[in-house]
Amino acid sequence: MMNYLDCWIDVATALFSQALAGEPELVESLPKPLAPGSFGFAATITGDEAGRFAIVLDASILDSPLMGEGVDQKGGWNELLREVMDAGCGELLAKTGKKCRVEKFEEIDGEAKVSRAFQLKAGDRSWTILVRDEVRAPKVPKAEVPKADAPKAAAPPPPVPPPAVPQLSPGIELLLDVELEATLRFGCREMPLGEILDLGPGDVVQLDRHVADPVDLIVGDKIVARGEVVLVNGNFGLRVTEVAAPRKRLESIRCLF
Repeated sequence: MMNYLDCWIDVATALFSQALAGEPELVESLPKPLAPGSFGFAATITGDEAGRFAIVLDASILDSPLMGEGVDQKGGWNELLREVMDAGCGELLAKTGKKCRVEKFEEIDGEAKVSRAFQLKAGDRSWTILVRDEVRAPKVPKAEVPKADAPKAAAPPPPVPPPAVPQLSPGIELLLDVELEATLRFGCREMPLGEILDLGPGDVVQLDRHVADPVDLIVGDKIVARGEVVLVNGNFGLRVTEVAAPRKRLESIRCLF
């Protein structure tokens, strides 16, 4: 699969012939030492492929107006090489789907080690370009293999079985279809007969239960559940929060909670 260096070579080959005077050709060659005064640029690449990418050029390349007449040749190479490195990231994304970008770009004096060497040829003249490529895809860490003498992890405790559901006595199933009247009790209050006789429209009777307290669900004279009052399609309803055991719901005592 292509890497960043491969993409940089493709882009540089195309852009150098288009942007430089004389349409020079970039060809790979054997590396050779550069004369004093060589200069270069280094980029820090980040992303799916990351590392340092450096380019060093022969100092004599500044004597030729490859960037055009009356143009700062070194400044022109700065801009062109930055553009080529950015375009290399775009080429890598297009051909491999890997994303990267130039995070830092700076001028350097030279490079001790070389990965690839090229000649930029224009007519009877040529200039050496050296490349140091340290851009790599990050290594995927290997899964750690436990040592043979490492203590084994303790086995998880067995799941706790759910509590058994209380069963009704035999024969109760015969009564399950019997219809009973259920009542919600919001509260109560003892009042003298005189106060009851004096009640009229608009009077307010205060009950013994706070508005946030649960209400009782009563069947006959027995509390079988408690919960919160809700509205269901415009009607009052009960969201059950407490419920008595089935056996207790059949007992004749009143206080089940």
